[in-house]
Amino acid sequence: MKQKATIRPFGSREGLALEFKEAAEALPRGLFETVCAFLNLDGGLIVLGMADDGTVTGVSPEAVDRMKTEIANLSNNPNKLDPPFLLFPHAVEIGGKLVIKVQVPASSQVHKTGGVVFLRGEDGDYRISDLNRIAGLVNRKLSFFTEQHVLPHLEMADLRPDLFDKARRLMQGRAPQHPWAALAPKELLAIAGFVRKDMFTGKTGYTLAAALMFGTDEIIQSAAPGYKFDALLRRRDLDRYDDRLIVRTNLIDAFDLLMGFIEKHLEDPFYLEGTASVSLRSRIFRELVANIIAHREYTSAAPATMVIYKEKVEFKNPNVPHGRGPIDPLNFTPYPKNPTICKFLIQLGRYEELGSGVNNVTKYLPFYAPGAGAPTFNEDDMFTTVVPLAPIAPEVTPKVKGEVTGEVTGEVTGEVAQLLRILTEPKTRAELQRDLGLKSQANFRDRYLMPALASGLIEMTIPDKPRSSKQRYKITNLGLKMLNQLKGKKSE
Repeated sequence: MKQKATIRPFGSREGLALEFKEAAEALPRGLFETVCAFLNLDGGLIVLGMADDGTVTGVSPEAVDRMKTEIANLSNNPNKLDPPFLLFPHAVEIGGKLVIKVQVPASSQVHKTGGVVFLRGEDGDYRISDLNRIAGLVNRKLSFFTEQHVLPHLEMADLRPDLFDKARRLMQGRAPQHPWAALAPKELLAIAGFVRKDMFTGKTGYTLAAALMFGTDEIIQSAAPGYKFDALLRRRDLDRYDDRLIVRTNLIDAFDLLMGFIEKHLEDPFYLEGTASVSLRSRIFRELVANIIAHREYTSAAPATMVIYKEKVEFKNPNVPHGRGPIDPLNFTPYPKNPTICKFLIQLGRYEELGSGVNNVTKYLPFYAPGAGAPTFNEDDMFTTVVPLAPIAPEVTPKVKGEVTGEVTGEVTGEVAQLLRILTEPKTRAELQRDLGLKSQANFRDRYLMPALASGLIEMTIPDKPRSSKQRYKITNLGLKMLNQLKGKKSE
C-alpha cells in the first residue's frame, strides 16, 4: 500500500480561503459546493490531490488533463454553476506527485449549484435558503462591487461591435478552443457576467462593467464621469511631466495604450529563463497595468495614475479596501475589486490569475532591476504599488567624448549617433529601419529608437497615440545640439 507524502506545501489546516480534496482519478463530490461558497464569500484556493490534514495524495497523471477540462466545462455550464464563472485550473508537481490548483476569486454575483446557494465557514461549506440572508448577501455585494450596478438605459447599440471581435481574437490567442470565442455578443455578455437583474426594479440589464469593457467613449464618460487613467513620465520635470498620456476609452484598448506608454519609456533587457527568451518588462508591467484596470473603483472621481520616475514606477488606483496597510507578497489572499472585469481580463490573457501580479513582480524584479530593492504594495483608499528601478545613466548633455564607433562613448552610443545622422526629416519606424539597413525590428527598437527617445534626442510627432499608423519620429533641439557636436568631433 502506498504511503501518503508528508509534504504540506499549503500549511496543515483548511480554512475560510483554503480547501483540500482527495481526487486520484475523478472530480470529488462537493467540489462545486466549495466553488460556489468561495465565489459567494471572499474567494479561496481549492487543491485537488490533498488529504484533509494537508498531506499530498496526488492526482493520477493520466487523469490530470481530463479533470482540468471537466472543471473548465462545468464552471461554464449554467446547469452546474448558476451564473457560470469560467475557471482555468493549473497542475503543479509537489514531492513527485501532481496536484490541481483551482483559484476561485470572490464574485460580484450570487451563485448557486444544484439550485442552492452556499457560503463558506470555518467548518466548511454550508447552504443558505433563508431569503433574508440571501438578500443581505446580494446587498453586500452591490455595495462593494459597484461594477455590477445595472444601467437601465444601456443598450447593445451603445456597445462597439469591433471590441467584441477583438475580445474573441484575444481569447483564441490564450486558448484556441476557448468556449466563449464563438459566442454572439449578447451571449458573451450574459455568460461573462455583464448582465444581471436589478434587485430594486426587477428588470434585467447591462452593467457598468459592460459599458466600461465594450462601450463607446461617450457612453463610458456618461456612465463613469470620473474614469481616467493618467500616465506620466517624470524624469527631468518633476513638477509637471516630460510626457503624458490620458486614457478615457474602453478597458480593452486602455490596456494596450498604457502598455504602449510603458514600452515607450522603459527598457526591456535581454533575459533567458531556461533556454527561452523572456520579456522581463512584459512579465512585470503587463500585470500591474492589468491590476490598475481590474481593481480600480470606477465610481470614484480620483484618477488612476501610472508615473515613471528615474528611480521607480508608481501605480495608484482608487480603491474600496478589503484591508488596510502593506501587503506581504509571501502571505496574502488576493481579493478582486471588480470580479467580472477581472475574470474577463484573465480570459483575454491580459494576466495569468488573481494575485499573479504581486507574485510576478516579486519574482522577476531582481532580474529586471538588480540591486534596486523590493517592490511595495499598500492597500488603502488608494491602492499604491511602487516598483523600484535600477539607476539609469545621466541625462544626455551636448558633449561627446571619444570617437563614435558603435560602442558606448561618454553620453551617447554609436547606434544613437547613426540614428541622429539620418533623421533629416520626420520619418516612420519602417523608414528609419530601412535607412539604417536593419532587418531586426527588436534590434532597432532596443539599441536605436528607445535609447534616443528616453534621452530626449528624438520625439514622436503624435505622442498621444504611440501606436498610430501615422506615427513619425523627429529630432529635438537637444538632438540637434548633439548632432552638431558629433559633426564637430568628426571634422576634428
